[in-house]
Amino acid sequence: MNAKTTVCDKSVTARQSERLTDRCRRWRVAGVASLAIATAGWLPMPAVAQSTGVSYDTIIEAREAFRRRDRDRLAASRAAAVATGHPLAMWPDYWEMNLRLEELTPAEVEAFYKRWPGTYVEDRFRNDWLLELGKRRDWPTFAADQPRFRMNDDRSVTCYGLLIQLQAGRDVRAAGRAALADQREGEDGCRLLTASMLAARQLDNEDLWLSARQALAANRPAVAKSKLALVNADAASAFDALYDNPAKFLATKAGSRDRGAAELATLALMRSAAKDIDYTNNALTSRWDKALPADLAGWAWAALGRQAAFRLQPEAVAFYDRAEWFAERGQPRRKRSDGVVVDWPDDTLAFRVRALLRQADPTGHPIKLWTKVLETIHAMSADEQRDPAWRYWKARALRVTAVDNKSLSSEQADARIVEARQLLESLAGELNFYGALAVEDLGRKFVLPPPPKPLTTDERARAFGTPGLDRGLQLISIGLRSEGVREWNFTLRGMGDRELLAAAQWACDREVWDRCINTSEKMVGEIDLAQRYPMPFRDEVLAQTRETGVDPAYVYGLIRQESRFIMNARSHVGASGLMQLMPATARWTARKIGLNFSQDQIDDRATNLLLGTSYLKLVLENAGGQQALGAAAYNAGPGRMRRWREGPPIEPAVWAESIPFSETRDYVKKVLANAQLYAARLAGEVPPLRQRLGPPIGTPAAGSTTDKDLP
Repeated sequence: MNAKTTVCDKSVTARQSERLTDRCRRWRVAGVASLAIATAGWLPMPAVAQSTGVSYDTIIEAREAFRRRDRDRLAASRAAAVATGHPLAMWPDYWEMNLRLEELTPAEVEAFYKRWPGTYVEDRFRNDWLLELGKRRDWPTFAADQPRFRMNDDRSVTCYGLLIQLQAGRDVRAAGRAALADQREGEDGCRLLTASMLAARQLDNEDLWLSARQALAANRPAVAKSKLALVNADAASAFDALYDNPAKFLATKAGSRDRGAAELATLALMRSAAKDIDYTNNALTSRWDKALPADLAGWAWAALGRQAAFRLQPEAVAFYDRAEWFAERGQPRRKRSDGVVVDWPDDTLAFRVRALLRQADPTGHPIKLWTKVLETIHAMSADEQRDPAWRYWKARALRVTAVDNKSLSSEQADARIVEARQLLESLAGELNFYGALAVEDLGRKFVLPPPPKPLTTDERARAFGTPGLDRGLQLISIGLRSEGVREWNFTLRGMGDRELLAAAQWACDREVWDRCINTSEKMVGEIDLAQRYPMPFRDEVLAQTRETGVDPAYVYGLIRQESRFIMNARSHVGASGLMQLMPATARWTARKIGLNFSQDQIDDRATNLLLGTSYLKLVLENAGGQQALGAAAYNAGPGRMRRWREGPPIEPAVWAESIPFSETRDYVKKVLANAQLYAARLAGEVPPLRQRLGPPIGTPAAGSTTDKDLP
């Protein structure tokens, strides 16, 4: 059970290839795809996908050869696909070019571009080639090709491009810092850009130390060390020691005699905070917050606050307050245009808001806490502040701090009320967790968006006439889901609502539910709930939920998030099927309900639904029936859910937002929002989300029954 679900199509065994080939043969003979479309009243499939006699064996064999890096076999498959004019021939060509990437000449690459102009593989290979040119340091060829890179989604390519601008004498400080702020390990372009900006004096050692702190805060130690290596070799060597054993480093090697020594001590304290909160608190209080420069002491306390907030410890608020006290007395070299001087990462600020929300009584007027919520959200980056969560909690903070606040004039209080309403209004049209809460806070009943106008024949024809969409569906149909999804998504770029509506409907009618949903979600002005919230296997789901006694809207909301209704979905941790059951959980549940079960049944739709709904029922019973707790337990495990609910009762929306794991936090909010919309589809109206959230969440009352054996 995991929100991040993929399909195991990276490799194709001989047995899988046989099954896939047989599936494709049945598709050609029976015309399954055309039948589905004709049944839905759609036009016939375009000729490229309808050609008789097309075999997909060559494509599957080419993909397997690429995986095995078998050049001879791949070259033969590629030649066969190209010679026969196979509609997917560009993929073996792309794979074959990739295996020869280090040997290619610019002329060979240009020939590839000309063979497949405007396709996904042309642009994806351009990405691969630009990275290779960067490694070769072939800047003239890179500079000529980069402007044609349409996706422009590779940070290392961006860094190489900025390096070329730097070499031309341009000022790349702002763009360079932005690219480097989220650097990952192994990005050659960004490492080279950092060194070059340093040599050109567009970065300095203070920038490197800041980048190291940001990287360590994001748990990217290799990136942090790479920054310190540019400061000096001693700093990089010291990082290894402080990272492996921060307490020992602080006790025997750390100092504050100069800025560099203080920076290393700060990194050690940040690392220590992640390992031992009590030790780090004592170390800061007894020595280090007095010895360090104020801005660095603020960083160390903020790191401690973030770790305490992650562990849902009430001390987090006090740690953050201490961090703020030092930050205000520090002297950051650069200030943001809005005057905010705190340079902590957005994630650190977000956990401060969550810690504050857990202590704030939403029904009272704890103005100090809510004022800090407001100030902390204001300190986030502009992009982060646009997140629905922070727009919503900012609106709540504005409302609370506008009431009985003697420090504000009546005009200032009124302005806060107006701004709060504007934020809630902006959220109210969004189909998400905070959009639903915003509607209720505005005192309104949620109204379903009107369905879009029916698609015209011409609109449908244009969708069928889009080769990239067709190729995407072909690839998915033969088991190459990863490639098919990338083809499909690339082709959607630049489409308007009506084009997206037609593309989504094609995927829906082909029962490619993840593309149906994801494509429909891209529409802005028109919303088709039947596309965004489809109900495949409706009779089976409703029958099973009636038998099990679980809310069908909740089950549909969970399946939509777990698997997107992909029957053979596999998560990266091994969960399977519609309801993404882990093998051990499936076996445990089968024993619990007395089902004779073997592991090969886990992908059987009926069995997966039976086991999934039965397990969900047990999870909900263990959570006192509260759906937020149930969703958290389903995703992260009942043991974690029980730990997360310990403490005084808090508002369920606050509890959901303060879930430590970002994946589970996102999952819970999406499952509950999904359930609201599925309830509307099933019953014709949307019940209040707070009704689904239930009463405040806290430590269960004495005597409550919990099943500690629940996996």
